[in-house]
Amino acid sequence: MRPNGRHTAGASQLSTLRMWAICLLLLSAVTMNPTTAKAAPSQAAATTHVYLLRGVLNIFSLGLDTIGARLQAQGIPVTVANFVSWSSLADEAAADYRAGRLKTIVLVGHSSGATALPDMIAKLNQLGVPVKLAIGLDSVFKTKLSTGAERYINIYVGDGPGEPVRAAAGLRGKLDNVDVRGSGVGHITIDKNEAIQRRVIAEIDAAIARSRGPAPMAEPRAPRAARSAAAVAPARN
Repeated sequence: MRPNGRHTAGASQLSTLRMWAICLLLLSAVTMNPTTAKAAPSQAAATTHVYLLRGVLNIFSLGLDTIGARLQAQGIPVTVANFVSWSSLADEAAADYRAGRLKTIVLVGHSSGATALPDMIAKLNQLGVPVKLAIGLDSVFKTKLSTGAERYINIYVGDGPGEPVRAAAGLRGKLDNVDVRGSGVGHITIDKNEAIQRRVIAEIDAAIARSRGPAPMAEPRAPRAARSAAAVAPARN
């Protein structure tokens, strides 16, 4: 009889079973928690904030929520709000910028939210805060840009209610008016169109990639006219 041998063999088998049980638990934890596999956001993304302004009644600009969710999935902080909040949001952004929590500011608006962008930019500039990028989607009223973001892109439906943004005398920054008439999008669908959403996100990603700390304010220079840029026709909804 070899009781000691049987005891040793039994203990070894028990140890092996415990090891496999621990491995299965670890594998289950990874499977149930996929966020553990996500890469940490870059420092530039973490110190960026994108403010998305909805239009009238807060119900016709829900494509901005989709854009916001996609940006958050990339680790980019966002705020989605009605356009009437533009002034208080500018105050919050300025406070975070002065505290060093925020370095890159991006604004996106649809309809009346797009119309409010020049006012929000002007207030931020008055508070000494630069705006890296602003994107308007079909601003519904004649809009004049007198103080600029580093880049302002106005995507509008030329044969609909949307309007090109006009450059005021002494405009600082780059202004692009992009007419997407004939592409199958309308005023209510422009923010929900997949191709438009991809372009907005790509422009934001490019702006973040260009960020190397706080963007300096552009020096005053001679007035320049808004220039039109041809857009690739988005896919129909």
